[in-house]
Amino acid sequence: MISLHKITKRFNNKVALNDVTFEAKRGEIVGFLGPNGAGKTTTMRLILGYLTPSSGTVRVNGYNPIEDRIKVLKTVGYLPENNPLYQDMKVNEYISFISSLKHEKHPEQILNMTGLEEVKNVKIEELSRGFKQRVGLASALCGNPDILILDEPTSGLDPIEQEKIRDLIKKLSRQKCIIFSTHILSEIEEIAHKVIIIHKGKKVFDGIKPKNKGSIDKLFKKVVS
Repeated sequence: MISLHKITKRFNNKVALNDVTFEAKRGEIVGFLGPNGAGKTTTMRLILGYLTPSSGTVRVNGYNPIEDRIKVLKTVGYLPENNPLYQDMKVNEYISFISSLKHEKHPEQILNMTGLEEVKNVKIEELSRGFKQRVGLASALCGNPDILILDEPTSGLDPIEQEKIRDLIKKLSRQKCIIFSTHILSEIEEIAHKVIIIHKGKKVFDGIKPKNKGSIDKLFKKVVS
């Protein structure tokens, strides 16, 4: 569903990504790891067509994200790290608005799926961070996208909220391709099928998740040291 081949991205004289190749398929949760500044967010923006690669090719369901931008965005749900929301709208108003843009026919089901029924009449600005993350995830799910790209979806949440979001992501992965970026290595250990690690713009690991407890932490320290 997602294919990057020999992707390099330069910003003036800085190389943000250097010859990166990987694939992600339906039914996979890909744990996307790397230190701050490694190039994770740049990679996601290239997949979405927000950025143009300096060289190499990106394909999303066979489409070029630059040349076929609208077709790509119809198949992808994106939750960015900063989770931009219209704070003065109520939850149900916001999800209805996003649903109208993405031709989502069942916004109430999205609210139920993400546990937002109890706060659907509350203004977004009055919500806890956990519920705001759920609103962002709900908006990403509108339109039933084949692919989800989630950038730090559980950042700043308490352990109970983190678990709820992880459980939802696991359920969604049965029918979708999910790229899940986080700094919480135990989350990758719990829910990912495959792990990709980038460091200083280069891919340093791409493979099946190690099975033993604590193995993700050991792997990460080994390849980014």
